[in-house]
Amino acid sequence: MVLMLGLLSVAIWLGLLLGRGAFWCADQRLPDAPAPGRWPVVAAVIPARDEAASIGAVLAAHAATAYPGRFSVTLVDDGSSDGTRFIAERASEGAERPIRVVSGEPLPPRWSGKLWALEQGVRAVLAAEPEVEYFLLTDADIEHAPQTLSRLVALAEAHELAQVSLMARLDARGFWGGLLVPAFVFFFQKLYPFPLVNDRNSAVAGAAGGCILIRRAALADIGGIGALMDALIDDCTLASLVKRGARRKAIWLGLADTEVVSLRDNRALGAIWKMVTRTAFVQLHKSWALLAGATVGMALTYLAGPLLVLLVPMHGSAPAAALGVLAWALSAIAYLPTLRLYGGDEVRAFALPAVACVYMLMTLDSARAHAMGQGGAWKGRTYSH
Repeated sequence: MVLMLGLLSVAIWLGLLLGRGAFWCADQRLPDAPAPGRWPVVAAVIPARDEAASIGAVLAAHAATAYPGRFSVTLVDDGSSDGTRFIAERASEGAERPIRVVSGEPLPPRWSGKLWALEQGVRAVLAAEPEVEYFLLTDADIEHAPQTLSRLVALAEAHELAQVSLMARLDARGFWGGLLVPAFVFFFQKLYPFPLVNDRNSAVAGAAGGCILIRRAALADIGGIGALMDALIDDCTLASLVKRGARRKAIWLGLADTEVVSLRDNRALGAIWKMVTRTAFVQLHKSWALLAGATVGMALTYLAGPLLVLLVPMHGSAPAAALGVLAWALSAIAYLPTLRLYGGDEVRAFALPAVACVYMLMTLDSARAHAMGQGGAWKGRTYSH
């Protein structure tokens, strides 16, 4: 029995390393592309709800963008109570790029707050700039480097991409940030292998909601933001609709170094816990059967190897322990590139099984919250749909 467990764990890791587009290499980075003959008109849309801590720096970065073409910023204040709107309006005064601040309307049924804010922002842009060709959908805690927008547009234009997205570099300071954030990025890549997302012939689709550049025409083809209306995992839903819809289009997803940086503080365990539990059960389609399967799958993948090694005095099988060592080593090898991206101590790669246990607990807690009618809680709202 233990020997079969070891063989299964090794087989899983060999499958992950040799299949799924070599997602673990973490090598999908924003490439340089030739400048287009004409720079298209771009408008950023930023939903903001109680983001006073970051919105000033975020808007200052957008205002300082080195984009050669026309670029404007529309911020939709979604009922903030912490001075977000005041800071945004002050930032708009004398800014190098046009910044408009829109007051969000009450949240309609079925809509999530972020998507309703994006819908209103897109409407405001189209009313003021009917010639806009791209929307930059980004967050109020995401800071863009001066050259980022130019590089995103150049890539989209050069390769005729309908959508280009960058997963922002997340805050990995402190014990919990350093332990859990690189693993979050690793798990995301495993779930949505970036090389397969970027393969026009693959059906895999994914995106990172903090930075999505999408063609206006592509957004219109899927029915606009309204097509996502009640999606809590809105970024990947958008990518799926664009890439796998009736009019299939190529998309691209990569990892950011310094091009796009999240200002959200991840030093506290609670901050990461809340981020994960908001959507973990939704990712499993709110299915208890899938939750059970995912829990067993995580245990086989991440825990079987280490347990076979640590519990060898109990089971007494040297071959099973050897297979456990191999499975544990393969998991560390897979994790290393992402860990290096975040500057982590390479020895931490062997802590991946323990980190996986924490994420299993987060997923179970997400299911508990949904069962109690508290699922999808974010920014003072709970989304039960």
